[in-house]
Amino acid sequence: MPRANRRRRDDAPLNVDRALGGAVRRETYAGLEWFVRHVTGAGASREYLCPGCQQAIAMGTPHVVAWPAEGVGGLGDRRHWHSPCWSARERRHPGGAYR
Repeated sequence: MPRANRRRRDDAPLNVDRALGGAVRRETYAGLEWFVRHVTGAGASREYLCPGCQQAIAMGTPHVVAWPAEGVGGLGDRRHWHSPCWSARERRHPGGAYR
């Protein structure tokens, strides 16, 4: 019978994105503060349109959800971005659809 109490490797590097998972962070974009949450592939239950590249985010694809931190933001203010598009958001301005 296999042992259940094997020691884990303590020298494995910490993956910060994986550790934070669904934690909400504040980031800046287009001069505004935004709340940002990373969505896992299992949490992506439908298809979205990325405002960064105007391409579809397929169902089951890990991505980023961002919404304005200032003011009253409802469900309609959330934007779903590909993770690389969000990372490059300052270099690739969307065609008038950043909000």
